[in-house]
Amino acid sequence: MYWDVKTVQPLPDYCIYIEIENGQKGIFDMKPYLDRGAFHELRDVHYFNQVSILLGAVTWPHEQDIAPETLITEMQICEQK
Repeated sequence: MYWDVKTVQPLPDYCIYIEIENGQKGIFDMKPYLDRGAFHELRDVHYFNQVSILLGAVTWPHEQDIAPETLITEMQICEQK
């Protein structure tokens, strides 16, 4: 679908760079989520850096995920060149 994540890359300071199928690109800050339940494990930088995409959503090995809708709503848009 047009809101699925097609690219994700871990960045310093618990941020991720994402590209959405609809062409949007941006930076999503995970820091506000690190104290919430299952996301606590993401504080381990080595684990955080294992971020990937599963069925269009950003995910980690132990099934933590961020829905594309949340990413689109909360990410800082990168300028298109």
